[in-house]
Amino acid sequence: QVQLVESGGGLVQPGGSLRLSCETSKFVLEDYVIGWFRQAPGKEREGISCITPGDHSAHYGASVQGRFTISRDNAKSTFYLQMNSLRPEDTAVYTCAAKSHILTTAQEMCDMPQSVAPMGYWGQGTQVTVSS
Repeated sequence: QVQLVESGGGLVQPGGSLRLSCETSKFVLEDYVIGWFRQAPGKEREGISCITPGDHSAHYGASVQGRFTISRDNAKSTFYLQMNSLRPEDTAVYTCAAKSHILTTAQEMCDMPQSVAPMGYWGQGTQVTVSS
């Protein structure tokens, strides 16, 4: 059974940093477009950052451009979201996703979170709260 498991969320002060991890199982990560999404209360799910295999093309949402960085470690079957200069408006549940590069692109996956399923995979989410 394919699983994506996030970790690294928590409470951080404005201006602080967090690194989220998404550990995957049961598929070859290097063949997948991977991405991070977030959903704040009362808002729609938003694509934060998505990247293609080989990391040739990364897509970032305008609200996080320059502050967040997506990366992957294929050997560890894990990918990451480094979040710097965090703001209260970054507070949300953050979820990772993966889908075969044959079926999607980084921009498509980030622009249309609903396109992850079917044939893609979601994690369960981790809460990030930015507050003083």
